[in-house]
Amino acid sequence: MIKLAGVHHIAIICSDYQRSKAFYTETLGFAVRSEVYRRERDSYKLDLALGDKYVIELFSFPNPPKRPSQPEACGLRHLAFLVEDIEGASKELLEKGISVEAIRVDQFTGKRYTFFADPDGLPIELYEK
Repeated sequence: MIKLAGVHHIAIICSDYQRSKAFYTETLGFAVRSEVYRRERDSYKLDLALGDKYVIELFSFPNPPKRPSQPEACGLRHLAFLVEDIEGASKELLEKGISVEAIRVDQFTGKRYTFFADPDGLPIELYEK
């Protein structure tokens, strides 16, 4: 059996690089670790971190296919991030014009959570510590 040491990163392909870069850095607060334009692929690669932890590789490619998600398709379902204050985080997203679902309670853990989407409709969950 392979002994995994942890998650290294999550790769996301976006349709509008500048819009997604602003969303992940300005709205969600990720820090840019590096940004590279790959001319041969007409593609950007943006490495993003939360604090000192490398988390997301954001890619742009010309004309990527849309994400099949409604109804849910096989594959990645959503990203989930921990927050200290679910109500405060939801309010801040709403103030920035981002639609947020009603806060719900996980029936198994009793913890509160909610969902919203990135600019390409990728579901993102906020889960209260």
